[in-house]
Amino acid sequence: MFNKILVVCVGNICRSPTGEYLLKTLLPNKIIDSAGVATEKSRLTGKPADVMAREVAADNGINLETHQARQLTSEICRGYDLILVMEAGHKEAVTKLAPEARSKTMLFGQWVGQQDIPDPYRQSREAFEHAYGLIDKAAREWAKKL
Repeated sequence: MFNKILVVCVGNICRSPTGEYLLKTLLPNKIIDSAGVATEKSRLTGKPADVMAREVAADNGINLETHQARQLTSEICRGYDLILVMEAGHKEAVTKLAPEARSKTMLFGQWVGQQDIPDPYRQSREAFEHAYGLIDKAAREWAKKL
């Protein structure tokens, strides 16, 4: 049922690429991509994943080297069966952009207490490791459900 999955955060350089590539590893038969709700506003479109996000992911066997940030659009939303957002507020951003996507938008942390996954951008390595741990735990729960 959910064969095309989109992972969304703000800039598409820390959390959503990490979630995307983790899910790709866990669900190799699914199409999984990511995008950001404010990638253009932040001037991050086309940029690679954050250096610290790449390092923490690599330490855990996940390679983010080929990632390029992209801006979420209503057209992109239409192309996916399930949209997973990192924070409850991102649901509103997705809905504002693509009202028809509301019913297929859920929290990435849905199965780990419906928790938001905090943005580690411009924070310490520990913040990135904490976010990675939450994303990893949530991705494993999603893999069980999907």
